[in-house]
Amino acid sequence: MLFGEIVRVALGALRANKLRSMLTMLGIVIGVGAVIAMIALGNGAQQQVNDRIKALGTTLLTVQPGQQRMGGGFASEADRAPLTLKDAAALEERGSNIAAVQPQMSRNFQVQFRNKNTNVRVLGTSANYLEVRNYKVEHGRMFTPAEDQGKQRLAVVGPAVLTNLEVTSPEAIVGEPIRIRGIQFTVIGVLASKGSGTGFGNPDEQILIPIQTARYRIFGNDRLQEIGVLAKNEEGIPLAMADIQKILRREHKLRANRPDNFQIRNQSDFLTNLAETTQVFTLLLAGIAAVSLLVGGIGIMNIMLVSVTERTREIGVRKALGATRWNILFQFLIEAVVLCLLGGAIGVALGAGGAEFLNRTFNWTTEVAPQSIGLAFGFSAAVGLVFGVWPARRAAKLDPILALRYE
Repeated sequence: MLFGEIVRVALGALRANKLRSMLTMLGIVIGVGAVIAMIALGNGAQQQVNDRIKALGTTLLTVQPGQQRMGGGFASEADRAPLTLKDAAALEERGSNIAAVQPQMSRNFQVQFRNKNTNVRVLGTSANYLEVRNYKVEHGRMFTPAEDQGKQRLAVVGPAVLTNLEVTSPEAIVGEPIRIRGIQFTVIGVLASKGSGTGFGNPDEQILIPIQTARYRIFGNDRLQEIGVLAKNEEGIPLAMADIQKILRREHKLRANRPDNFQIRNQSDFLTNLAETTQVFTLLLAGIAAVSLLVGGIGIMNIMLVSVTERTREIGVRKALGATRWNILFQFLIEAVVLCLLGGAIGVALGAGGAEFLNRTFNWTTEVAPQSIGLAFGFSAAVGLVFGVWPARRAAKLDPILALRYE
């Protein structure tokens, strides 16, 4: 029997049972669609994280308090070696390979504007915050170093804060008073949007105030959450890190045999860690979705076994007319693979559509990768072959005389 005739017979058998074929494909459709959508969601999250970190600048280093070992274990957060404004001043004065130093302290406080209020992160920082963190002021201005030293009660708000306070436009709040922890501040600027965050906060939902004001009027201490440090260029990052380590060890009076009680991180560290995290997240989602493909394959095997039983007499007639065992085997394999490939094609369309739906409806970043489409198609074809072999072999082994006498 010619190969073309085998294909026509297989397709004819599928057309004769349209509803059963569609229901059989449903498991593959759901599985492939879920895999495509989940991988697109994971890729989009990873891309957004990368964009966020790159937007901060490739020469930015962050210094954070480290964990001290106490009695064989780690100290609590309250007992960690703190970073203070004195440390930031030492880095600024003695760092020969450092371009800029930006200390910051932050905490969530209740913020009130007229009759509206919200709980938002208030960040006490220096006047060079925009330069170091690669931000821009869209309306108004940033406070100056002189205003910082004068402990002026000024605030620069993120665009998401306006939404929380139901402010219709930046012009409506610039120059107006707001209350932070019950203390009145004057809004002098609104930051340009950086975009919503993924996994580590929303950069648009914060309020900047002068760090000296924060120290004496809001926080009541000089402990820093972190210190941002700009290296002079990308090649100078190792030298800047060495400067930071040397200066802070001297400030913290650490002996040569003691480990650092602070952490220095650059952007590549963040990118590596977050890339690994999002990759695991993506693989986990894809693995869960792939279970649907496995279930769909079992469904196809079940239906094909039922089909072999139903068509036993037909198989006997075809063998009596000269069809070989390989002809019958190929026919049933083709039926299984066609079901999987059609289900895979529909699943790819649904998965891509679902990713676009998540993007438009929930504003989630999604990215459908071509390799995920190839992977889903290849997997669906493999499912058809693997789960179609047993029913096909069972049909091919039927004795023609016994098959003709069936029913």
